[in-house]
Amino acid sequence: MAAKKTTKSIAQKTAKELFKKLGIEGDFSCEESEDGVQLVLDTKDTGVVIGYHGEVLESLQLVLSIMVSKQLDSFVRIAIEVGDYKKNRSDYLEQIARSAKERALLQRQDIMLPNLKSWERRIVHLLFEDDPEVTTESVGEGRERMLVVKPK
Repeated sequence: MAAKKTTKSIAQKTAKELFKKLGIEGDFSCEESEDGVQLVLDTKDTGVVIGYHGEVLESLQLVLSIMVSKQLDSFVRIAIEVGDYKKNRSDYLEQIARSAKERALLQRQDIMLPNLKSWERRIVHLLFEDDPEVTTESVGEGRERMLVVKPK
């Protein structure tokens, strides 16, 4: 009787195959969480994997998520960290968000944060989720979607 394949094992196998086909050399670790699967990639091809403003990284995550989800018959979010890109970007986003909060409270008006990817908007939403002074909202469609920080 074959062992049941786990989400983590399927993600690992699929990522290994995809990286090989793309010519991305390096090692990675894989952890499963309630949000999906987190891959940490160690490669000399960091710049290629990240791409301009993280566009290649975002595309890789989407393709890998689709590939794994097809095998499991349910959606699984795959997040890839490479060269501390997301960690550094998250730290930077928190600084921008706190600055926007200060401006929103000082000026008593909504502050727009344009040009954020969906995962970046999520970081800001979660940052202010239980904030007693401000609330956040995503408005607009597609590439025009932006995050608004509003005083309560």
